[in-house]
Amino acid sequence: MRKKRVVVAMSGGVDSSVAAALLKKQGFDVIGVFMRFWLARRSLGEGGDGYNRCCSPEAEERARQVARILGIPFYVFDFRKEFKKEVVDYFIREYRAGRTPNPCVVCNKEIKFGLLLRRALAMEADFIATGHYIRLNRGRIFEAKDRQKDQSYFLWQLSKKELRRCLFPLGGYTKTEVRQLAKRFKLPVASTPDSQEVCFVQTDITDFFKRYIKQKSGKIVDVTGRVLGQHRGLAVYTIGQRKGMELPQGPYWVVGKDTKKNVLVVTNNEDDLLQKELTFENANWIAGQPPKFPAKVRAKIRYRSQPAPATIYENQRMVFQKPQRAVTPGQSAVCYKGPELLGGGVICS
Repeated sequence: MRKKRVVVAMSGGVDSSVAAALLKKQGFDVIGVFMRFWLARRSLGEGGDGYNRCCSPEAEERARQVARILGIPFYVFDFRKEFKKEVVDYFIREYRAGRTPNPCVVCNKEIKFGLLLRRALAMEADFIATGHYIRLNRGRIFEAKDRQKDQSYFLWQLSKKELRRCLFPLGGYTKTEVRQLAKRFKLPVASTPDSQEVCFVQTDITDFFKRYIKQKSGKIVDVTGRVLGQHRGLAVYTIGQRKGMELPQGPYWVVGKDTKKNVLVVTNNEDDLLQKELTFENANWIAGQPPKFPAKVRAKIRYRSQPAPATIYENQRMVFQKPQRAVTPGQSAVCYKGPELLGGGVICS
């Protein structure tokens, strides 16, 4: 019988490199794949002079070097066109509509566990694998051992159909242990820093907005409607933001955006950011069907937020035990039962 074949998404970082090494050690027929993604150009002219943080030539060379050390085949897939259409265009549409999107969620669904999985199956692979920190058990996603690095939040749009073809070798390790494994495997990526920013934004996000989203200045008002100043374009701001408004007698925090009137709403009372409930849309449940409503869950409204006790209802309403700060339309509301990821939706109000 032939070995089970697995295509590993290799970014040149420590996580995906160690994932490939672990699978090779476990006896899989491992193939490394490096994906090229779209990059925002630096100038307004055609073309660009730089690289997406996730797939720079340096990152590609690191991934290629790891593949040589492990003795596995290595391929480069050009996904720039698909990435632009599925991830970047979505990102721009959402900001234009006054929301704050999460491009990593869409990238995982459409590119890594969509397009890459289809390519891998065409290569007669049995599985794809990534360096995500999650645990997988019989088509069910659980938080990783390392809760500080857990990435289950970004995978709520997946289904059992994709998950039955996925492997996540790092779910039972801490980040420190993974770096130690990289040294043990003699991989030249043990000290590679983690990527934190939006990968396709080469400069800063404000510069990206200037180039790809037509901005129009407008009024800044407080919650009573009193005009306080002028904003630079609604896309620049997000709920809970404090800096960047240059208003006297602050501090002020953003509490709302009226895209029809092009008005930014702020408050000087931070308690105005607290909200006890939200509604969400485009729900996806990992099991293929929703939990029995009303369902008591642990809910996260952004990646770095702490899970909070909440109840979700059939009309896609979520009510928290305690008010949450800066609930932001466009972000993901993700639900857990204990350590298990149930699914989630996109916050709409």
